Amino acid sequence: MRNLFLLFISLFICSILAAQNNWQHGRIQVSANKHYLQYQDGTPFFWMGDTGWELFHRLKLEEINRYLTNRASKGFTLIQAVILAEFDGLRKPNKYGDVPFVNMDPLQPNEQYFKLVDTVVKLAQARGLVMGLLQTWGDKVLKMWGEGPIVFNVENAYGYGLFLGQRYQSYPNIIWILGGDRPAITDSIDTRPVWRSMAKGIKEGSGGKALFSYHISGGPNTTSKQIHTEDWLDINMMQSGHGSGHDVPVWNWIASDRALQPAKPTLDSEPNYEDHPVNPWPKWDSANGYFNDYDVRKQTYRSVFAGACGVTYGHHSIWQFYNTREEKVNHAKMFWTAALDRPGAVQMGYLKKLVLSRPSLQRIPDQSIITLGQGDKGNYMTAFRDSLGRYLMVYIPVGKTVGIKTGFIQNKIINANWFNPKNGTTKKIGLLARKETMQFTPPTAGVNNDWVLVVDDPSFK
Repeated sequence: MRNLFLLFISLFICSILAAQNNWQHGRIQVSANKHYLQYQDGTPFFWMGDTGWELFHRLKLEEINRYLTNRASKGFTLIQAVILAEFDGLRKPNKYGDVPFVNMDPLQPNEQYFKLVDTVVKLAQARGLVMGLLQTWGDKVLKMWGEGPIVFNVENAYGYGLFLGQRYQSYPNIIWILGGDRPAITDSIDTRPVWRSMAKGIKEGSGGKALFSYHISGGPNTTSKQIHTEDWLDINMMQSGHGSGHDVPVWNWIASDRALQPAKPTLDSEPNYEDHPVNPWPKWDSANGYFNDYDVRKQTYRSVFAGACGVTYGHHSIWQFYNTREEKVNHAKMFWTAALDRPGAVQMGYLKKLVLSRPSLQRIPDQSIITLGQGDKGNYMTAFRDSLGRYLMVYIPVGKTVGIKTGFIQNKIINANWFNPKNGTTKKIGLLARKETMQFTPPTAGVNNDWVLVVDDPSFK
């Protein structure tokens, strides 16, 4: 039986909390330089996402509340979740017995199903979280694999989008994500007309307030290669994923996106999941072990330091919300509740705090900063600097001596520190006389000893 009382109480509490947390900075928009995201008043917004794909489909409201509270406490800013879920989401009901549509018709939404979506968006808003909402998993547009069935066409995609846009137009904490783990174009099928129609419906329904991205399938075919010039697309995405082993060169994909015109923000919306098997798709068994927090840090830091507007973390048990009620997918090794506080999830908050500790909208990726020690694959370093010469940061995935250009900092004295991505602590190097090129050796060396070198102009507060 649906717990209507619990739903009512949650809505009431949410309305109070949302009033207190009234999104005083305004809605999220693309920054003036078109590479990052900010609130309307100019305050930076750093996309620190988490993948909660099956949230609406597999969890009860009290479980959703626990999950959102945990993620907000760790510094996440956005949750990626799917309204029409991957695992037979049109026919298999949610935990309150509701399916999203009547007779699987996108033009006949089930009010009870969408009341749960309403409640979750409000819960997220009250915690300062943005919902990165996928209108549907891609198998409802382009099957390729999965349950399907395909139910969308150009006409009903517009009607469904219009329904969503109108229903959620007053919520400032939504970024719409089309695609659902599918390419927009294959060798034989072009689904762009369907996605255009859905985006058009949302945009018109929201009064032009909607912000859009597209979750593409894994590999180097980023959205920029297929739909960059679509006028509805605001944010490019890629998925470095879990199927190609360690150290997928996502930093090159980010750099390629940043060089495009018109300029658009870009990010890796699905790097390797913590505790996901390393074996490539389609086998994905545990013979080669599992990705750990170090693997996650390497991919997330290097994509952000290469110029992304943020990044999305994921845990293999959490995206599917594996629990006693569900079959595990691809060798998940713990329930989602046990995965909430895994090291990688905790460490993502440190990344966000580090980036936002300096003027983040003015950062410029610049790999020429690194003059000694650059490697490839697991040894590849990434760096960025402030456009006004106030600071620089270098991510060093394997601890070793590095050579760094510091000449663009105008002050003759620099302030240098080591930031530890494992625990968020800082180890002071101190004030140094600046030289054009300088060498630095981190506190620990070797694999699994990653560090961030932070160099500031000491006159900058």
